[in-house]
Amino acid sequence: MANETELNFEAAMAALEEIVGQLEHGDVPLEQAIDLFQRGMKLSRLCSQKLEQVERKIEMIVEEDGDLRKKPFGGGLDENGGEGLE
Repeated sequence: MANETELNFEAAMAALEEIVGQLEHGDVPLEQAIDLFQRGMKLSRLCSQKLEQVERKIEMIVEEDGDLRKKPFGGGLDENGGEGLE
């Protein structure tokens, strides 16, 4: 398999789901379970890092007073937790 840092998000999630399935099945020898768990933790961190990178890149385009303006993702919430786009 490719180096884990080279995996895209979807491939890392698929590998993580496979590991979880193997561990949930319960018939994995202890040594292998430990190795799977460690690999799963690395994949989990990788997925988290990739999501953080994407969150930093995402910008919402909203219309304000007839002008289009860019806002950081999650930055346009009103006091009720809504997006305040009405």
